[in-house]
Amino acid sequence: MSSPGVPNVPNSYVPPPRRHRSFAGPIILIAIGVLLLVWQLYPGFDPWPWLFRYWPVILILIGLGKIWDSYYAHQHPDRAIGPWMTGTGFAWIILTLFFIVAFWHGRHWHSWGPHEPWGEDHSMQTIDLQGAKAVSFDLQFPAGRLDVGGGTSKLLDADFRYERSEGRPTISYVVSGDHGQLNLGQSEHHVHFGNEDNDWTLKLGNGAPLDMNVNIGAGETDFRCDDLDIEHLRINMGAGRLDLDLTKTKKKNLDADIEGGVGSATVRFPKDQGVHVIASGGIGDIDVDGLHRAGDAYENDSYGKTETSINMTVHGGIGQIRLISE
Repeated sequence: MSSPGVPNVPNSYVPPPRRHRSFAGPIILIAIGVLLLVWQLYPGFDPWPWLFRYWPVILILIGLGKIWDSYYAHQHPDRAIGPWMTGTGFAWIILTLFFIVAFWHGRHWHSWGPHEPWGEDHSMQTIDLQGAKAVSFDLQFPAGRLDVGGGTSKLLDADFRYERSEGRPTISYVVSGDHGQLNLGQSEHHVHFGNEDNDWTLKLGNGAPLDMNVNIGAGETDFRCDDLDIEHLRINMGAGRLDLDLTKTKKKNLDADIEGGVGSATVRFPKDQGVHVIASGGIGDIDVDGLHRAGDAYENDSYGKTETSINMTVHGGIGQIRLISE
């Protein structure tokens, strides 16, 4: 019999064991502290391009951690104490290690030299035609802002601004007989989930006919054909915006093919040169100004009446396609 004022406590009563707290909070604080420390030691350190690029990894690992926690709770419904480390906490540990490795080993550890591994670099390069009578140009642009136009007596005048961590753009040019092969890209290829700080300005000459193959990862692209002698043009967009200006009349036929990704593409045509466009929108809209429907295609009033013409195929992905004859 219990004493007055003292509650009855069954002899079989066992206090519930204390649950272990998650390690996720302390790990997040440690990761933030390491990030701020590196920021203080290296003022030029810029983690945002890496975070923008790899942020889906965070969602994937945290999701896997939560799946494991749910699985463990289902398999051990009677256990009041979970494992010493939750799946979510383990995911944060992996994320911390992943970003440490990414920051240090992805910054050209072997070639830093006396320079800071982070920040922006600037370079320029000129390529001469070297007697070629025709040139094939393969352009691989990862992400950022790309500006292409005419205005040089050379084959190519290139002005590059780029993140040092991404590597300097590389150019190769080989002439075999009368044909030149020009390749331009970036030294390292990564998966790009967000905008980069690349800013390339390319000026092309009209000394030889061009066959251009352009692959754009993401970003904004302004392409002005001006007086360039382009006979074949293929553009493959990843994500972003494309503005292609073909308004200057060409002395030769132009065959063009545009594959759209996610974003918008605007193509401007001349009024005094025939234009024939086969366009399909994918998931998105096709807006037409100055062209009329002709069966499965769009044409301007000059088509069939001029010696040369522009024949184009446009296939949009997710976004808007604008075709303007002006």
